Amino acid sequence: MKELAYSPGWKWTGLIGGVLLVGLLMVMSVSVGIMRIPFDVVIDSFTNFNGSSNQHLIIQTTRVPRTLIAVMTGGSLAIAGAMMQALTRNPLASPATLGVNAGASLFIVIGVSFWGMTGISSLVSLGFVGAAIASFAVYVLGSAGRGGLTPIKLTLAGSAIWALFSSLTQGLLIMNEKGLEELLFWLTGSVEGRSLALAMPVFPFMVAGFILAFLLSRAVNILMMGDDVAVGLGVKTGFIKLMGSVVIVLLAGGAVAVAGPIVFVGLVVPHMVRWAVGTDHRWVFPYCLVYGAAMLLVADISGRLIMNQQEIPVGVMTALIGTPFFIYLAMRNGGERA
Repeated sequence: MKELAYSPGWKWTGLIGGVLLVGLLMVMSVSVGIMRIPFDVVIDSFTNFNGSSNQHLIIQTTRVPRTLIAVMTGGSLAIAGAMMQALTRNPLASPATLGVNAGASLFIVIGVSFWGMTGISSLVSLGFVGAAIASFAVYVLGSAGRGGLTPIKLTLAGSAIWALFSSLTQGLLIMNEKGLEELLFWLTGSVEGRSLALAMPVFPFMVAGFILAFLLSRAVNILMMGDDVAVGLGVKTGFIKLMGSVVIVLLAGGAVAVAGPIVFVGLVVPHMVRWAVGTDHRWVFPYCLVYGAAMLLVADISGRLIMNQQEIPVGVMTALIGTPFFIYLAMRNGGERA
């Protein structure tokens, strides 16, 4: 994609505008749902909470948590996708397309099916382990053979790992009907029914991922010039790639542990952001945080409104949004860099 040559002033305007947009969407997310609740009641639930009011309880225990989880998950997936695309120089890279989501999902299903794990700390740990193993497997497979690591080999390796891990996940769920009932809705990717008690232990890992990504942004810019150039400029390429991988595992693993394998946020948002602000990751990462949150909030709100008295999981909505974009990227000159 051709980049818009925006000045720093315009970039700041876009970032501040995005923050205001996320704030507006958060208000909508708290206000909108199958049960219609007047806006003055929403305000009253914050200023004068009444524990005996069913409407107040719905807002505080259901809608507020899912809104906060959508914000954190959307930002995490978008930054993870931008980091993956930068480190691999592959425009099709994302936590979904390279199998990271599938790895985290598989290990969580293994923990529930074989060991009966239900504690959030255990599931989060399994999600991180699965994400790390999937990332390592894709990197090894994509680096094998002649020519070393290339975008097309990385994409094929990611597709293979995704297919393998997804098949194993489906097989485990078929063997364990109880696990299927408990995990099927989670595997579609959803922020509905998640409590803050579930999410709060994960948020520190996500925040750590955000901070680390911002700290690495200048080094990632240099790394994109090529390893030889980066080494010549004094960048420790191996260390930066390792830390970038840590960011991906923290953000993608945490997002899957909380909301399930939500697809395409990590693919679509980084491309839209680079079209607006260029390839400087000092801007790309903050923009991804803001507009990734906005995209997931839009998807979640839309899923509540499209069907009467029935909600569509946010993972389905992001797939509907992202699939045409993925096809466009795949067909565009064989997936050249955007």
